[in-house]
Parts: sequence; structure tokens; C-alpha cells
Amino acid sequence: MSDLLQTNRVILAHFDSYSAALLFARWEHGLLGPAALPATATPAAAPAQIAPEHQGAAVLQAAIVHYGLNPAEVTRMEDFDAWYQKEGQLIRVHVLRFTGFEAPVELIAEQGGVMRAISALRGAAMSELLLLREVFNILVGGAQRATT
Repeated sequence: MSDLLQTNRVILAHFDSYSAALLFARWEHGLLGPAALPATATPAAAPAQIAPEHQGAAVLQAAIVHYGLNPAEVTRMEDFDAWYQKEGQLIRVHVLRFTGFEAPVELIAEQGGVMRAISALRGAAMSELLLLREVFNILVGGAQRATT
């Protein structure tokens, strides 16, 4: 796993604006990749200046390599910005949105994941479900994420 992906997490999502179908990747460990948020992580305010290890473009490239994504069919959602901290270390959560016509169900399955609607993700960690709900509100409802 890339060092960048140790201090960041990604939510992989596919939104079809025509049908309003929104799917999220779910892994055995949870809804964030490549690992769940640490159990003791708490919400944090965004830093005044974003360090290189948390830059969105760098994390996007690391995720493309890690998951074998097609760079022409994935983008980082700039209007979502969530931060957590654990023992003084910041963890940034990014949303990577697939832009192809179809969700990459087979690609995610090859890596042990599934693509599911938010309603089919019951049982996941509440902190992760709340993040997905914010993504849902941005994509479907046009809401902006509240900052801490």
C-alpha cells in the first residue's frame, strides 16, 4: 500500500445522473479504502495548509495505481473534504467518483469488493455510513459538506 494511502482514505463511488443511481464500494473491512478508519479516530478540522501527503491529486494517483483504475474514468470530488485525527496524525477522506457510464463492478469484485447502493450497506460502521450520507447529499441533493 502506498504511503499516501496510509494517511488518507478513499470512498469509491459511481453516480449515474440520468437514473440518479448512486453506488459505493464496500470491502470486507468497511466502506473506506484501502482500510477502515482507526477505531479511535475522531473528526478534525482541516489544517490551514494542506501537506503534500494529503493533496487530492497525489491521493487520486496513488488510488489509481493501488486499485488499477482507469485514470480517464475517475475523478476526485473537490466539494467533499473530511478530516480525522488519531494520536495527533491527520487522516483525510477523499471521494473518488467513477465517471464511466457503468459502475466498475467487475474491477471492484476482482479486488474483493462489491458496489452497492447506500440502502444495502446497513451494518457498516456508523462513522463510515455518515460519510457516505454526506456524499449522497452532495451528489443527489446538491448540498455542500458542513465544515468542522
